Amino acid sequence: MASPAPALLTDDADPSFAELLAGRPHLAQHAHDGLTMEEVPLARIAREVGTPTWVYSAGTLRRRYRALRDALDEAQLGAEIHFAVKANPNLAVLRTLAAEGAGADIVSEGELRLALAAGIAPAHVVFSGVGKTPGELRFALSRGVGQINAESAEEVAMISAVATELGVTADVALRVNPDVDPKTHAKITTGKSGNKFGVAIEDAPDLYARMAATPGLRPVGVAVHIGSQITAGMSAYAAAYRALAELVLALRAQGLAVERVDCGGGLGIPYRHEPAPAPAALAGAIRNTLGNLGVKLMVEPGRWISGPAGVLLAAVIIEKHTGSRRFVILDAAMNDLVRPAMYEAWHGILPVSPADHVAPVSPCDVVGPVCETGDTFARNRGLPRLEPGSLVAFLDAGAYGAAMSSTYNARPLAAEVLVDGARFAVVRERQTQEALLAGQRLPAWM
Repeated sequence: MASPAPALLTDDADPSFAELLAGRPHLAQHAHDGLTMEEVPLARIAREVGTPTWVYSAGTLRRRYRALRDALDEAQLGAEIHFAVKANPNLAVLRTLAAEGAGADIVSEGELRLALAAGIAPAHVVFSGVGKTPGELRFALSRGVGQINAESAEEVAMISAVATELGVTADVALRVNPDVDPKTHAKITTGKSGNKFGVAIEDAPDLYARMAATPGLRPVGVAVHIGSQITAGMSAYAAAYRALAELVLALRAQGLAVERVDCGGGLGIPYRHEPAPAPAALAGAIRNTLGNLGVKLMVEPGRWISGPAGVLLAAVIIEKHTGSRRFVILDAAMNDLVRPAMYEAWHGILPVSPADHVAPVSPCDVVGPVCETGDTFARNRGLPRLEPGSLVAFLDAGAYGAAMSSTYNARPLAAEVLVDGARFAVVRERQTQEALLAGQRLPAWM
C-alpha cells in the first residue's frame, strides 16, 4: 500500500535531518557506517547490545560541563556546579562528570549513594527535595553531606531532631519560593506560589532567624529553583535572583549570617527549534543580581549538561497502515521514554541507516507496543519507509530518559551504553525477564 503524501511544510515545520545533525556535533551520518556517535556506529551498538538501548556520549558530557564552567569563570563568579543526579543517575555518567570536578544535587538516599559511588565527595553534595525522610537525613548527615536545602518549617524541625540525635551540626540553606513564572511546562514549574516547593519568600526572614536559634542547625544561606527546561530568556532567572539578593540583604540587616546562595538549575535545551539560552546568559544574570554579595554561589544543572549527550536507540517492529494513517511501531515504548506521553515532549528522530537517511519521507505516527494510545512518540513525523529491523535514534534523550523509565507491561529496563571516542561499553546491563520476577513472592496460602 502506498504511503500517504508528504504533509505541506509550514513556518512551524519540523527540523530536517540535516538541521538536527548540525546542532549535535557528537553525531554524524556516514555513507558506509550510518549514524555514528563520536566514532562509534550506532548500528554496531545495536548488533552487539540489542535494542532498545540508551547511548551516551562522554565527550559531550565533558564539553557541555566545561562550557558552563568557563562561562561561570569568565563572569568571575567562582560558582560550584552540582549536577542534578535526577536527570541521569547512571554511575558512568556521574563518574565522567565527577572527573571534571562536578558535585551533585540529590533528592534521595539512593541518589546520594550513587554520587558517593561515582567518587563525588560528600562535602560536594547538596541534598534538595520536599520530602526527605528521617532515615534519609540520618544517612546524609552521617556521611557528611555539604548542605541540606530545607523546604519548610516542618522539615527544619525534622533536620534539627536528626542532627541532635546524631550529635552533629547540619549546614542548612533555606529554599524559598519567589513566585516567579519561568514560562515552562506546568508539570516542571517549581517556583510559583501554587507549587509544593520552598518557603514563601515573605516568610523566609522569620524562619531563617528561628533556624539560627535551633539546635543542630547552622543556617548557611538561601536557595531557589524555579523550574526545568527554561528557554524563554533570562527574565525569570533575573527576577528570582533579584528577590534572593533582597532577601540576603534583609537577613544580614537582622544580624544573620548568609554565606551561600544556591541558584538552582533549569537551563533549557533546544529539542526542536526552541531558543537555546547560553550559559553565558545565565552567568550574566547571576553576576548582575548576586555577584556583589560576597557569597559562595552554586548552580544545579542537569538537562543542559546530559540531555544532548544521549540518544535512545530503537528498532522497527513493523509498519502498519490503517486507512490513511501510517504507524511505525518500535521496540521502544513509553515505559522507556515517557516524556512524550507525560509532557507532550518533542524529540528529534533520525534513521540510522545511510540509505534511510536520504530516502524520501512521508508522515507517520511513531509509536511503541505498550497497550495505551498514550504510547505515542510522535504524530505526523516525516520519516522514510522503514522495514522491520530498521534502526532509529531519539535525540536529546540523555536527561529524564532512562531515569524515568519503568517496567510497565512487564517490559525489562533497557541497556545503557557509554561511548568515548572510538570505544564503547555497556554501563548498565539490560534487565532480564528473570529479574522482573526475582523480587515477587506468592503468599503461603497460595
